[in-house]
Amino acid sequence: MSLRSLATKLFGNLAERYSKHFLFLKDALLKADLKIPFKSYLSLIFFITFLTYLAALGLVIAYFLFLKLPFLLLIPFLFFLPLVAASISLIIMIYYPLYKVAKRSKNIEANLPFVLTHMGAIAETGVPPQTVFKLISEFEEYGEVAKEMKKIVRNIETFGMNPVAAVKEVAKRTPNENFKQILLGFVSTTESGGNVKMFLKTSGEQALFDWKLKREKFLQQLSTYAEIYVGVLIAAPLLIISMFTIMNLIQPTLGGFDILFLTRLTTYTVIPALNLGFILFIKGMEVEI
Repeated sequence: MSLRSLATKLFGNLAERYSKHFLFLKDALLKADLKIPFKSYLSLIFFITFLTYLAALGLVIAYFLFLKLPFLLLIPFLFFLPLVAASISLIIMIYYPLYKVAKRSKNIEANLPFVLTHMGAIAETGVPPQTVFKLISEFEEYGEVAKEMKKIVRNIETFGMNPVAAVKEVAKRTPNENFKQILLGFVSTTESGGNVKMFLKTSGEQALFDWKLKREKFLQQLSTYAEIYVGVLIAAPLLIISMFTIMNLIQPTLGGFDILFLTRLTTYTVIPALNLGFILFIKGMEVEI
């Protein structure tokens, strides 16, 4: 029996009882392209959280028995640490589909201008829309957009849907709002008898123009962030370390803390943490190519 099956068997009823509080996950699982039923994933969340609680509880008891610490000291740790570990596990399991949705959306956003330009060029040759979708789906370089196109092709070739219905179905589940609007625009243009070639060409030009603007804006912001980095994460730490060195010669303690301890804390913890935070910040702001 797989872990998912075991979780569903043990916590399936609990998942059904509290499913109304986690309905946002149902939509997130579809958009994240995680091929697992909502009930099974919710059961898995409860199961993993329960296992984490038991594991943390066992580790706390084993640690105290090994060190032979007083029982009264064990009680608050028995209550607090397993609860914290279970809470962290619960948050991670809930956040994971949302993280996947955001990651897929960002990948689609990065590739969309080039996909639309490519689609417009293919449509200019006069091939039908389903052929355009199939050709784009074969380009793995387009990442998540190629996967979405494969779903459209699957709907047409395997499920027998017409192109409009196939696109509508994918538009409901795509994680990126801009891509959704493009797909719905294609549907509206097709149903109204409009020029699909012109729609794809215009959409591609507009998406590429918007991407260039975002890229230029990011590069301008990057120069500002570089100045902030030099001032806050290079000059300031050097000044603080120099100040601690001088203070250590005059007074070895500061606010009850040893100056050498504060120096090590700043050097090995604070500065690396600030640099890591800055890198993550820039990564989140980056306009992907």
